[in-house]
Amino acid sequence: MSPHRHRPRQFASDNYAGICPEALAAMLEANSGHDVSYGDDVWTAKAADLIREVFETDCEVFFVFNGTAANSLALASLCQSYHSVLCHEFAHIETAECGAPEFFANGAKVLLLAGPNGKIAPAEVDRAVRRRSDVHYPKPRVLSLTQATEVGTVYSPAEIQALAETAHRCGLRVHMDGARFANAVAALGVKPGELAAGVDVLCFGGTKNGIGVGEAVVFFDRELAREFDYRCKQGGQLASKMRFLSAPWTGLLKDGAWLRHAAHANAMARRLERGLREIAGVEIAFAVESNAVFAKLPPAAEQQLRERGWRFYSGVVTPSESRLMCSWDTTPEDVDAFVADLKSGAAGPE
Repeated sequence: MSPHRHRPRQFASDNYAGICPEALAAMLEANSGHDVSYGDDVWTAKAADLIREVFETDCEVFFVFNGTAANSLALASLCQSYHSVLCHEFAHIETAECGAPEFFANGAKVLLLAGPNGKIAPAEVDRAVRRRSDVHYPKPRVLSLTQATEVGTVYSPAEIQALAETAHRCGLRVHMDGARFANAVAALGVKPGELAAGVDVLCFGGTKNGIGVGEAVVFFDRELAREFDYRCKQGGQLASKMRFLSAPWTGLLKDGAWLRHAAHANAMARRLERGLREIAGVEIAFAVESNAVFAKLPPAAEQQLRERGWRFYSGVVTPSESRLMCSWDTTPEDVDAFVADLKSGAAGPE
């Protein structure tokens, strides 16, 4: 087998990356001795307090195993079965969660909105709410936003505020899928609370930013969190040894490691974009604003990359685009090696 097939890091997903040192050290520290089970431990309390410090507000925090559970249970807490959730047509809750949001919300329907660059405009929300108001139609109840979006673009604080104001005026709650919220904060250089202003519940992603397992569900409106602990238990998300979900958050959030890692991943994406733009036949599909690069690659060059051991997804948004994700541990050397191999493939046989 060619030595090119063995590569320590890839661009297929930021889920490929391992646990960052800060999160791993905290988990190992939590592994010393005994502690109380089911979330009544000191680590879970400390992690929740750190999230409150990050957002500078007295929010309610729950830790679950993964993003699908975080999104689905959060949406279920905002909906009745006859309600609907408005989201972008590319949203993860529509395209990649196997109907889990509808399942956990007892059938609440996901309704899709269009919008360029993976974003929703306030006018689209207003139009969807006003489309029908009869009892035969699932009543819109939640607006779900993805930050950063599924195509790597980022909503500005002003955009989020305008959407939240429209949603609340229309009687909707606002849910945010923040699997890559850290990358958005790092990209914009704003306070986390500023970027979450107007959001009722945020699914704060840690896995894609260096945690091994676990996401945080953050309720900025504590009243909406009533009995959410029961939903977590019923949904199989109440970890008996909760400290191993929560402790890594203390390492990630302490001293700003979460933003340093996100900023690094973003910087590697920009480096990758610059390299790709130098190659004839390669087209960047969306603005590179976080840690994702979407590019149209020459088919022969794409095949050659795969033969050389590179892994990445194609057709995530449209059939003609490849998604290249940078991670907290992506190195400049990784980027340059990928670009060099693509340049070689795009040039064709000598």
